[in-house]
Amino acid sequence: MPLDIVVVMDPIGSIKIAKDTTFAMLLEAQRRGHRLHYVTPGRLTLRDGRAFADVAPLTVKDDKAGWFTLGEPHELAFGPGQVVLMRKDPPVDDQYLYDTHVLGIAQQAGALIVNDPQGLRDYNEKLAALLFPQCCPPTLVSRYTAALKAFVAEHGEAVLKPLDGMGGRSIFRVKAGDPNTNVILETLVGPGHLTLAQRFIPGIKDGDKRVLLVDGEPVDYALARIPQGDEFRGNLAAGGRGEGRPLSDRDRWIAAQVGPEMKRRGMLFVGLDVIGDYLTEVNVTSPTCVRELDAQFGLNIAGLLFDVIEKKLA
Repeated sequence: MPLDIVVVMDPIGSIKIAKDTTFAMLLEAQRRGHRLHYVTPGRLTLRDGRAFADVAPLTVKDDKAGWFTLGEPHELAFGPGQVVLMRKDPPVDDQYLYDTHVLGIAQQAGALIVNDPQGLRDYNEKLAALLFPQCCPPTLVSRYTAALKAFVAEHGEAVLKPLDGMGGRSIFRVKAGDPNTNVILETLVGPGHLTLAQRFIPGIKDGDKRVLLVDGEPVDYALARIPQGDEFRGNLAAGGRGEGRPLSDRDRWIAAQVGPEMKRRGMLFVGLDVIGDYLTEVNVTSPTCVRELDAQFGLNIAGLLFDVIEKKLA
């Protein structure tokens, strides 16, 4: 039976469809005959204990000259037979968290939320990796600059980053004795912000791999995002080059460590960041790289996701 697919995302008019994973999901849902609804940004509401959204009927097509059409906006009450794709990009700020609370009420009313709103609140994408310490490089999370400096000195070279960034923003590579260390820490820690320090992994030269999990199971290929020129960050948003690769045995081992917990918590679509042999992040808000992997290997990753969604609502 056709489902109502409600998408919460950043403005659809500004996406790059060749790289946008949410767009891949919308194309697949439409192909299967499901009805698409676009949530006007910021228009999730609660009234008398019920969750609503201002939505517009949505049609999509894989054409960069014009990839979407919106119908007349109207109010939609959340309930059974609906799937909500919560695909808004970080930062996970107070407004994002408030939206997950509204979606929690929608979930209680019978809608399937992808990903689970409680999980979105619980799993900070930097900290969630540390739930699986056997998979991670040496890592310190602290708001004390002396402790962070001591970590850099101990390991010789480290990456420092905030807990709320995305796309490689505000990530610093620091060596012991670097005269810029103090100002970098002042920038990150500021008035007392928790900051993550991780031992630098030389394997970044071969790429920061994105391993996708669908209901806890890994897709067979990862996208290695390879730094270019004098850049150490592999993020595509920071100019990295995407190169698809089959999963290694280590990639599959990491996925096997993380996947069951993601499945248990209702996190149906998750992206793991793997550098060398180490897990560095668990991305749950709006994991990407589907379009690139589909194009390189003839996959339909969104199809795997909707197989799971339809089975859950059968």
